[in-house]
Amino acid sequence: MSESLVLVYAAVLGLSLGSFLNVCIVRLPKGESLFRPRSRCMSCGRQISWYENVPVLSWLALRGRCGTCGSRISVQYPLVELATGLIWVGAYYHYALSWQALSAALFGTLLFGIAVTDAREYIIPDEFSVGGVVLGLALSFAPGRPAPLMSFIGAALCFALMYGVAVVGEWAFKKPALGGGDIKMMAMVGAFLGPLYALLTIFVGSLVGAVIFGPIGLKTGKLVPFGVFLAVGAAVVLVFGEAMVGWYATYILGL
Repeated sequence: MSESLVLVYAAVLGLSLGSFLNVCIVRLPKGESLFRPRSRCMSCGRQISWYENVPVLSWLALRGRCGTCGSRISVQYPLVELATGLIWVGAYYHYALSWQALSAALFGTLLFGIAVTDAREYIIPDEFSVGGVVLGLALSFAPGRPAPLMSFIGAALCFALMYGVAVVGEWAFKKPALGGGDIKMMAMVGAFLGPLYALLTIFVGSLVGAVIFGPIGLKTGKLVPFGVFLAVGAAVVLVFGEAMVGWYATYILGL
């Protein structure tokens, strides 16, 4: 099979999963079924036909409006589909046709879904986090992934560490310092990346959150969607983690 054809398959699969990810982002926080009722216009309630639900293309053909009532369709839908497609293409481009590519694509999709949902609703659904733990542990048996034991240790270590931070933070500040969704999300990250890179994720995510959202949060008093920054940190570590650890070992530790 030619590389171009595999890229097309990866793009189509990613776009299709992006369409389903939109359903998850909208419905999971509300506790709604992902399968019933079928996709419908949020304004007039009309069910969307299959040809109106083709990722990205349908939104462009409809010019971002419902074909019946003319109400606007959020640009979130094509953007999520397109971004998920790029995640799958990027995973194949970076890892070729391998278990590592599949793991990276699935992990990236989960991280993206978590980031968008947490930014919108300040919630991380268990379907993403707990489901991701199960998926990460299952994929640890595949070649090129952290060994099953390291995957389990990563999940357990991150859960215990984040839970401890939540308990101590609540005791110190007299209010919840960390959401349960963040704790379970980091268990998922540990299952996919193993303990070392999961700990690096916490550092990078905390740094990104402090630099980007810290000043805004202090000024506005808004809650910090920490899952967004943990997702960014995990994505950075997924792509650059090995180089970051190598740089630290060489230039800081002198190994």
